Amino acid sequence: MNYGACHNNISTRRGDNMEGAFMDLRREETQKTTGEPEVTEGVTVADRNVFNQTSDARRQLGVFSAIFLIFNRMVGTGIFATPSTILAMSGSVGLSLFLWVAGTFISATGMAVYLEFGTAIPRNGGEKNYLEYVYKSPKFLVSAMFASYVFLLGWAGSNSVVFGEYILHAAGVEVDRWNQRGIGVACLTAAFLIHGTALNWGIRVQNFLGSIKLLIILLIIVSGWACLGGAVKLPEKPHNFENAFEGTTGSAYGVVNALYNVMWSFVGYSNANYALSETKNPVRTLKIAAPTALILVGILYMLVNIAYFSAVPKDEILTSGRILAASFFRNVFGHAAEKALSVFVALSAFGNVLSVIFSQGRIVQELGREGILPASAFFASNWPFNAPLAGLFEHWIVSVIIVLAPPPGDAYNFILNVITYPLSVVNFFVSAGLIYIYFNRSKFPDYNPAIKATLPVVVIFTLANVYLVVAPFVPPEQGQSVYKTLPYWLHCVVGIAFLVAGAFYWVVWAVLLPKMGGYTLIRQTVIQEDGWSRNVFSREYIKSTSIVSEEI
Repeated sequence: MNYGACHNNISTRRGDNMEGAFMDLRREETQKTTGEPEVTEGVTVADRNVFNQTSDARRQLGVFSAIFLIFNRMVGTGIFATPSTILAMSGSVGLSLFLWVAGTFISATGMAVYLEFGTAIPRNGGEKNYLEYVYKSPKFLVSAMFASYVFLLGWAGSNSVVFGEYILHAAGVEVDRWNQRGIGVACLTAAFLIHGTALNWGIRVQNFLGSIKLLIILLIIVSGWACLGGAVKLPEKPHNFENAFEGTTGSAYGVVNALYNVMWSFVGYSNANYALSETKNPVRTLKIAAPTALILVGILYMLVNIAYFSAVPKDEILTSGRILAASFFRNVFGHAAEKALSVFVALSAFGNVLSVIFSQGRIVQELGREGILPASAFFASNWPFNAPLAGLFEHWIVSVIIVLAPPPGDAYNFILNVITYPLSVVNFFVSAGLIYIYFNRSKFPDYNPAIKATLPVVVIFTLANVYLVVAPFVPPEQGQSVYKTLPYWLHCVVGIAFLVAGAFYWVVWAVLLPKMGGYTLIRQTVIQEDGWSRNVFSREYIKSTSIVSEEI
């Protein structure tokens, strides 16, 4: 395409090689700043990169489904699998319960931040949109770094591994590296196929499994009350609430990693933010669903922990590993119930995997719509089942690799921490960005959220993430390391490396190649055949007095 010497407007046209049609765009003069890529950006009808045209036919999520989308993401296997780890690292029943309260409070501040951003920018993508809205210079750098984090980490991997472990435990089969992981891969594949080929059925299955989780948790809580009241005869009566703070650790490393595990159990309060383009009345729905789900989960988590301590002695909790919930049911209901509970927890893990893949596939699709990565049109597509099949497939591949690749022993904790650590980095920049908006409102005239988190809440969330970013580098005391054989800092370094990889990609794609090739990147917005908008980049070569544009 040759636009000649025209610099002011790009008229609506259909390209021979381009899907859909160009929208009317306003061309801006290139900002030539040292250290930034030379980019001219097309501005759509919505300024500040908040372009959003989707199909109303995809708006299937109501308040009920949004609550369970969040609930399913938060309640995976954390409450069933990690209380023993938290107790081991904190050293006492009292401190472990306090950490659950602290985790609830920190998660509430985080939910408030995401609630404000979500009502201001109600579209699919979550953090991607919020980071791009605030951090505009250098252009596309934050998008590339976030894309690297999303593309290279498989969030669904950890709970699929736990799914395999609990299924084998229920079947009475000895767990080894390959049978556990093989079942985990089957779990991932089933979730991918359900959401990729039958969108509405995927939502229904999620809601059903969320209901099963809620019933299981209520059963544990009521059983714990019965144990406290002496209505259940236990093999050994625990005395966990006597001298509750006995054995409390003084290790900062132990406390921060215990808090990591607690916060991992709350990860998901922002899950509805990733699908707001597919939500009915998204602002109202988010305002109801997010607080409802978080308050419900916070209360349930605390009551479940009390139930565990009411029925399982401290020494048994410390040796139960990821089978704590099964130990609880064995003590209260007998061995047959222990196996049944393992099936229920496995189903809970499957529900979490469904919820994770649902949201992560949409983030990948949004990155495809942004246009900064190779094969963006492929990832942005809703073909052929009116679902983000390509985005789901990408996350399936990465999750399978993460499930199969790590060595045995420390695999679960490494997977959990290597994903959680960069999330703290992302959360820091999201909350810091909101603070920047508060103090620079004139730079964001179109920013109009339906709810405000308030500055004190945002500052608390920011400081909490600073703590979570820095504290893991403090050397642990003897026996406090989260790993048996791996270096204690490994997940931090690997997590940062994923973000840095995106920066390297940006340097090559947006700085070096344009300078070496003598072209400028032009971003335009097109409408796909399915009615969804996406960005397309083209190279504009300046030759004497003419400008020659070539689609990438």
